[in-house]
Amino acid sequence: MSKKVSKKRKYTLVFWSVFTAPVVLVFLLFFSISAGLLGFMPSFEELENPKSNLASEIYSADGVLLGTFYIHNRSNIQYDDLSPNIVQALLATEDIRFRHHSGVDIRSIFRVLIRNIIGGQRSAGGGSTLSQQLAKNLFPREANISRAQIALIKLKEWVTAARLERNYTKDEIIAMYLNTVDFGSHAFGIKSAAKTYFNTCPGEITVEEAALLVGLLKAPSWYHPVRNPERAFDRRQVVLTQMARYQFITPEELDSLRSIPLDMSSFQIQDQHTGIATYFREQLRTELRQWSRTHTKPDGTHYDIYRDGLKIYTTIDSRMQQYAEEAVREQMGNYLQPEFYRHWRGYTRAPYDTDLTVQQVEENIMRTIRRSDRYRGLRRQGVPEDSIMTNFEEPVPMRVFSWDGDIDTIMTPLDSIWYYKHFLNASLMAVEPHTGHVKAYVAGNDFRHFKFDHIVGSRRQVGSVFKPFLYTLAMQEGEFGPCTRVPNTPVSFELWDGTLWTPQNASDDREGEMVTLQWALANSVNYISAFLMKRYSPEALIRLVRRMGVQSHIDPYPAIALGTPDLSVYEIAGANATYANKGVYIEPTFVTRIEDQTGNLIEAFMPQREEAMSEETAWLMLELMKGVVMEGTGRRLTWRYGFDHPIAGKTGTTQSNSDGWFVGVTPDLVAATWVGGEDRGIRFRDLTLGQGANTALPIWAKFMTRIYEDETLDVSMGDFEPPLHPPSIETDCSKVEQRDSPRDYFRRDVF
Repeated sequence: MSKKVSKKRKYTLVFWSVFTAPVVLVFLLFFSISAGLLGFMPSFEELENPKSNLASEIYSADGVLLGTFYIHNRSNIQYDDLSPNIVQALLATEDIRFRHHSGVDIRSIFRVLIRNIIGGQRSAGGGSTLSQQLAKNLFPREANISRAQIALIKLKEWVTAARLERNYTKDEIIAMYLNTVDFGSHAFGIKSAAKTYFNTCPGEITVEEAALLVGLLKAPSWYHPVRNPERAFDRRQVVLTQMARYQFITPEELDSLRSIPLDMSSFQIQDQHTGIATYFREQLRTELRQWSRTHTKPDGTHYDIYRDGLKIYTTIDSRMQQYAEEAVREQMGNYLQPEFYRHWRGYTRAPYDTDLTVQQVEENIMRTIRRSDRYRGLRRQGVPEDSIMTNFEEPVPMRVFSWDGDIDTIMTPLDSIWYYKHFLNASLMAVEPHTGHVKAYVAGNDFRHFKFDHIVGSRRQVGSVFKPFLYTLAMQEGEFGPCTRVPNTPVSFELWDGTLWTPQNASDDREGEMVTLQWALANSVNYISAFLMKRYSPEALIRLVRRMGVQSHIDPYPAIALGTPDLSVYEIAGANATYANKGVYIEPTFVTRIEDQTGNLIEAFMPQREEAMSEETAWLMLELMKGVVMEGTGRRLTWRYGFDHPIAGKTGTTQSNSDGWFVGVTPDLVAATWVGGEDRGIRFRDLTLGQGANTALPIWAKFMTRIYEDETLDVSMGDFEPPLHPPSIETDCSKVEQRDSPRDYFRRDVF
């Protein structure tokens, strides 16, 4: 009997050992995994802040996302930012029991085992829950690993999924999952996907859009709606059917939604070449890379604009930016560029001016060749110079720019250089004078094809837009007023080599008469500029413009009175904003603040200020410059574009019409525009077409017309606010204007 009992106990012990041993082993296995004994396991802090590359987002002043800087175009959102449609499509397709399991769905695992292994149904689907997929997305597998390693990683994902379920709500896990998945087309996360595929935000996604996006998760390239629309359509139908199966939509809604065709008209890959403010974003990228080198995170490492998910709040107004881009496109594409083509049709060396020699033209072309990416790349490869030149003469397929849309063609790289030489370039920058905030920034025709920045990167001869600075000297000294009359006669300067230089007027209008300074500035009279330059000095003028923010090199020669310096659009806009800000220069700025990914302020930016002139002088200059628009070179603003409110402005046309300028000043907005060829020898041959009033001024007019029509911008059409103590100087020159001779000048109390 005792032997039977002993034998029974032995069998019982063996039975329970066999039964409990796997349980104990499984427990020990998961314990070891959780404790990190079998390799790295993320801590709770790492789960909460995964080391994923987050795109830095660039926001306009009116809250519009302008673009991103990224390695992976990923931006995080919260569950409350999601449309219910995207959540329902996701659950119906990927994990309908998500709300009921704790990270690992045993029922789904057994279903997969039975169907995939026993039944051999390879299409039955996987058993991974959203939490497991999230774990996989947060900590992706390495390539070229063994099956045993894959099995261990799968178990680690189970443990990580369970941790996620313990530490986060179901809604938070859904948001985290949608923030980490790849939707293709460089769109990581639902926020980027909504913007890329439908130019919308996650909260505005419709049912059919949600079905398409969720359908992409299975295979983004295979089901891409642009490259493979039929597959994408079929996949969308599957998701919609799943949504109806689980009663997220009714059968009637399913029938209606299934008939809706794919609409990818808003699809646009989000990169530095697309969207609005492309030139601005590129300039911002350059500045922020420099900023990141001098700013560190709490852990001591430098900020990375491509990985750290920064929020960059800019001064740009998306509406003004859109209007600026439209104004440039309308003036250049519809009028000026076609006119330029007609102007040079039939000329052998077009678009270079006929006064350039063959050698000068060839030198310009060679400089362009050597600046090209193709040339530099071949040089880095060690290709000989003669082989490089041969390469530039071999036809290749390429896509080239036109104002009517890109053109796919075949031409030699050398021919493409000549092709692009025929395009005039344009730029516009608008600044808010009382804050220094840059509201619009268009630095070229099209960033995809014309990378060069003509606002901060280019310095061109400014012509007569420099003359108001000279007149400012006269106003601030108190000797002259807008209506002071001076002789419109030649003035000579003795140069360093003993020769005489005598500037000439562009026309003989009122030559030999006494004219007011307001009339002289309005008509860009060179004799009067020379007179004032003789009165003061180049050094005094340079000191003034330095206080007005002009930092470019200026040679202290009398010729600067006529506008010979090479300055940037950025400098011209900022300096003229000084007049509208009562004599105080404010450095034009692009960014107001930068926050980290959680919204903590890293840095707020305040522009530099400097009192450049008195309030009274600034007001007098505005009165002077209003004459340019009322009766001078800018008067087409009134008779052609219908502006009948106070505007101060100045046109500029440089030597041989190489550059056309206009700067317009209003109480709330100051904008500078420029038009010119890539090389200075590319220009109109006559002043009628090449003057700034014909090339650059219309861009300003079209821009401001749109600004004033948009009542939401609330840009003033009123007059400039006078100083607290207006100077007792006559500003209505019609009261003192009379035609007399220069000899009467010496009887006046001017000297």
